[in-house]
Amino acid sequence: MKQALLDTNFILTCVKQKIDFFEDIKFMGLEILIPQQIIEEIKRVAKSKQKGHSREAAELALRILEKNSYKKINLDKKPVDKGIKNFADKNKDIIVATLDRKLKNKIKNPKLIIKEKKRLEVI
Repeated sequence: MKQALLDTNFILTCVKQKIDFFEDIKFMGLEILIPQQIIEEIKRVAKSKQKGHSREAAELALRILEKNSYKKINLDKKPVDKGIKNFADKNKDIIVATLDRKLKNKIKNPKLIIKEKKRLEVI
């Protein structure tokens, strides 16, 4: 089964745009991988003192993660983007779900993107 590795900005953007990313990704026949470091980033955003949609989106994202099944992995590298790149380099069949332009340009793997603010597409 092909796998999709999700990044923080991808998860938070899906939540903000009300995209049921778990359902959509599973419908594509992909197994969801979420690094422990991504979960920690989302928790930090949820606990931040800044007002705004990101904190609310992060809180909702954590509830969504609790209710759905996915495979947790651990990236050995810091920062997280470097860990994602190294993981993707070692696993060429992994689809990387990120909206980070720099990271997308560095990774040669297929990418999962948000198209027209409402649907997911592998490119």
